[in-house]
Amino acid sequence: MRRYSRIAGTGSFLPPRRLTNADLAAELAGRGVETSDEWIVERTGIRARHFAAPDVASSDLAFEACQRALEAAGVGPADIDLIIVATSTPDMVFPSTACILQNKLAQTSEAARGILGCAAFDVQAVCSGFVYALAVADSMVQTGAARRALVVGAEVFSRILDFNDRTTCVLFGDGAGAVVLEASDTPGILSTDLHADGRHVGILCVPGNVSGGLVLGDPLLKMDGQAVFKLAVGVLEKAAHAALAKAGKTEADIDWLIPHQANIRIMQGTAKKLKLPLEKVVVTVDQHGNTSAASIPLALDSAVRAGRIQRGDTLLLEGVGGGFTWGAVLLNL
Repeated sequence: MRRYSRIAGTGSFLPPRRLTNADLAAELAGRGVETSDEWIVERTGIRARHFAAPDVASSDLAFEACQRALEAAGVGPADIDLIIVATSTPDMVFPSTACILQNKLAQTSEAARGILGCAAFDVQAVCSGFVYALAVADSMVQTGAARRALVVGAEVFSRILDFNDRTTCVLFGDGAGAVVLEASDTPGILSTDLHADGRHVGILCVPGNVSGGLVLGDPLLKMDGQAVFKLAVGVLEKAAHAALAKAGKTEADIDWLIPHQANIRIMQGTAKKLKLPLEKVVVTVDQHGNTSAASIPLALDSAVRAGRIQRGDTLLLEGVGGGFTWGAVLLNL
C-alpha cells in the first residue's frame, strides 16, 4: 500500500506588538522618513504588522505556533520524529533553529522529552521556505524516513530591515506558523513543484555575513521591487499549473488559494491568471504584512480557525522568494 502524508493540525503565533501603518509612519517620521497609511495600502494592501520584542527569537515564535499545531492534531511532542523549520532569520549561525525549537519543546514535560533524538534541520528558501519545507517533509514521510513531522515557518524580519528605506521597511512583519504532517493511507499532499534561478540573487537579498566577529557587507534587506513583481506573477502561475498537472487536476478543483502574503497586487494577479475569484484567495497580508516563510502557514491557520477552510478542501499553496526561489504544493486538507 502506498504511503502518503496529510496535515493533521495547524497552528500560528504573532508577537503581541501590533503596529498599524499610522504607528509605523509616526516612528519613521522620527527618523526623517516620510510615509503614510494611504501610500502603504495603495502599493501593498498592508495595514498592520507585528514586531517581536528584542529578546524574542524565531524559535520562540515557532514554539508557540507548534504548541497550537500539536494541540490541533491531538498529539504531543514525543509523537514527532522530524522537525523542519523554514527561516531566513535563525536564532544564531548554528545550531539550527530547528534544534533550538526541539529543545524548547522537550522542556514542556517529562513525556515531551521523547522528541529528543529525532531529525531536526532548517530550510533556507526565504519566502518560499515553507513550501520547500513541506515538500521535503512530504518526501520523507512518503519514503518512511519519518512518520509525523512538525513543519514550521518562523521569522523575525524586523531585525534585518533598513528603517531608513520606506520602500522595504513597511512591508515586513514577524510571526510563525506550523503544521503537523503525518503518514496517511489516503492522499493529503497531492503534488509539489519547486524551482530556483540563481541568476536573480541580487533582486532580493541581505548581502552581509560575519567574519572575525565583524559584519562584512550590509546586514539589512535590499529589494528591487519592480524586478521581484515582474518575476513573481509569471513563475507562480507556472508552478501552480505544474502542481495541478502532476496531480491530474485543473483550476476548477481548487477550493482555496493560499499564496505567500507579500503584496496584494501579486496575489490578485496570480488569482486572475488561475481564473480564481478573489473570494477563493486567503488574504492576511493586510494584518500581518509579509512574514516571509511564516506567511503561508499563518494564513492557513487563520483560515482554518475561522472555519473558512474545512476538512476535504483542496488547497493550493504557493510562494516566491529571494534566491530566486518559487514553488507550489497542492493538497487535500
